[in-house]
Amino acid sequence: MQRMRHTYVLCVEDRGTEVASVRNEENMNAKFKDPDFLIAFIDKYREMRNLWEVKHPQYYIKPVRKSTLERLLTFVQTFIPEATVEILEKKIEILRNMYRREHNKIQNSLRSGASADDVYVPRPWYYDKLRFLDDQTEARASLSTLPSTLSSTLSCTLPSTPAEADEDQAGSSILEEPDVTIWSQVNSFYTYLMS
Repeated sequence: MQRMRHTYVLCVEDRGTEVASVRNEENMNAKFKDPDFLIAFIDKYREMRNLWEVKHPQYYIKPVRKSTLERLLTFVQTFIPEATVEILEKKIEILRNMYRREHNKIQNSLRSGASADDVYVPRPWYYDKLRFLDDQTEARASLSTLPSTLSSTLSCTLPSTPAEADEDQAGSSILEEPDVTIWSQVNSFYTYLMS
């Protein structure tokens, strides 16, 4: 009986700590969403370019980024004293992901051919404050792994648009001889890869 009471007391204490932790997190989230704080936070984050600008010289230097993040944390702790680096990183990630999602929705609606009235309008009121992340969300240009001679030959022979592909297919026949020079280049490239 004594052991059961002890276990019950521990469970109640753990549950109380858990409830208090959830309340603290909800309180911190409410403070973080406060418009005055969020505007100031986004402005401060924007000033610290090595935290978000991928081409910044110090973006990949972890000690410098950590130092900058700690300065941002000091700023955040003036409003939210219980904030930690982990919480700050999580909040930054949430903001960036939200911005990327909203940005993609806008781009998709523009590509779909929607009229000006039907283009997606972002819901978060602070979306425009995060526009400095625009060029940080674009897809990176890919690099070709084909040799330059093969790559340039292929780009000349492949259609660039579906309409061009239709034009090419209209006059072509399965019975026509394939272009031997391209296949010899592909074969030599394959041999190069295998050696």
